[in-house]
Amino acid sequence: MTVNDIKNILDCELVCGNSRLDMEVHSACGSDMMSDVLAYVKDQSILLTGLVNCQVVRTADMMDMLCIVFVRGKKPDEDIIALANERNIALMTTSHRMFTSCGLLWENGLRGGNILD
Repeated sequence: MTVNDIKNILDCELVCGNSRLDMEVHSACGSDMMSDVLAYVKDQSILLTGLVNCQVVRTADMMDMLCIVFVRGKKPDEDIIALANERNIALMTTSHRMFTSCGLLWENGLRGGNILD
């Protein structure tokens, strides 16, 4: 699955990161708690979240994620977009809720991967 496939599955609007659309995605996670993402997430390519701040981009960057999907129609501001562009992370927004977004991705074959070894 690619970032573009996720965009289509979740009916996302691409905010930035057009160059990342063809990147392969093997797993995803959904969380509004960045401490949980840092503590428990391993080898995830996509982060789904309803939290909209620069810390989300910093966390995704630390975890080498390709893309952040903001759920529930949340929109990042210019500071978040600038940071994502600087860190080469795609940003998308979907009107779907977190549960529905995760379910749609699961239904289409994307898994969460292992959170702990």
